[in-house]
Amino acid sequence: MTGARRLRSAGSGLLHSRVRAPALAALCAALGAAAHAQLPAEPLTTEQLPSRPRAHWVWVNDIAFFAFPDGRAFLVDGDSGRMLGMLSTGYSFTTVLTPKAADVLYAPETYFARGTRGERTDVVTVYDAARLVPLAEIPIPAKRASIMPMPAAAGLTDDDRFLLIYNFTPSQSVTVVDTRSRNFVDEVEIAGCALVYPLGPRSFFSICGDGALLVTRLTEAGRLAGRSRTAPLIDVIRDPLTEKGVRFGDTWLFVSFAGIVHPLRATATGVAAQAEWPLFTAEELAQHWRTGGLQHLAVHRERGRLYAIVHQGGPETHKDPGGEVWAYDLAARRKVQTIAMRNRTGSILVSQDAEPLLFACSLEANRLDVYDAITGKFLRSIDSLGQTPTLLVTP
Repeated sequence: MTGARRLRSAGSGLLHSRVRAPALAALCAALGAAAHAQLPAEPLTTEQLPSRPRAHWVWVNDIAFFAFPDGRAFLVDGDSGRMLGMLSTGYSFTTVLTPKAADVLYAPETYFARGTRGERTDVVTVYDAARLVPLAEIPIPAKRASIMPMPAAAGLTDDDRFLLIYNFTPSQSVTVVDTRSRNFVDEVEIAGCALVYPLGPRSFFSICGDGALLVTRLTEAGRLAGRSRTAPLIDVIRDPLTEKGVRFGDTWLFVSFAGIVHPLRATATGVAAQAEWPLFTAEELAQHWRTGGLQHLAVHRERGRLYAIVHQGGPETHKDPGGEVWAYDLAARRKVQTIAMRNRTGSILVSQDAEPLLFACSLEANRLDVYDAITGKFLRSIDSLGQTPTLLVTP
């Protein structure tokens, strides 16, 4: 073949390729369009939860350490392991609060006009508990404590009439919100004291820096009626206690760094310390067993059981997660069960039914573990729950 013929032949092939390429592209586009046209439109639906929460549902609150303005709360069914819904709850989020009526949820929330800066707005958002949609926003002073999540950073009075929110600016006070009228009522000073522990329908106490307790009483309208301060009940130098108390009837139970249970009982005039008792034997203390975690205590009221996260560690490890949960008979004041945890655990909660579940999570993994609270048997894990789960709450 001469050079001219080879050139004509090559040119012809190139021309055919140039003709075939657009045709092939057009054919692919047509086939793709036809295939796309055959896909049915996905219907959008809105699901509604039952009007009453199930006994084994739990809220997993997430402060979202790696995306601080994007706090969230996840509702999980402990029996099926399904995530039922989610709330978006803003900056430095602590926890949702669930009244006994269970028809709404309250979430103290913080927002900034420019996302991470700008004018700050604090609100209590009222959510429909069945549809998980906002019903109302209650503006409150922009003072809500932006702290490591603590169970006592907010609470409801015993009749659910008033929502109490701890403020730290660094001056210390409590915001009082009327849940009936959905209005901010008052800001009550609690200088030198911290957090809120409800005592009844119109009172709460706070723990003070010197080991005393400050009891605050409210009027029927939710305004300050009076205050009283106890003598120091806690030796904050020799053996301080953690602020992560749990309530058992009219008594709040706290545990000190050395594992001493401090029962604080509500009285007609305020709060009184009851007889202390140890979680650990001398042998267990010699083995360096300690409590630790963000939410390291839980109570099953009907069975009279106290559950505590424990680990082996030195002084100042009271925030460390643990590999075991020990259960105590509150009447006998003795350990009756040891539960080996599947994963290191920093927060626990026990459902309050006749067949209770033990829920467990940790900042270290976005996972919820579920156990049988009576036998201690591991049941299941629910993964991919936000980023850094902190506090657990039952609906």
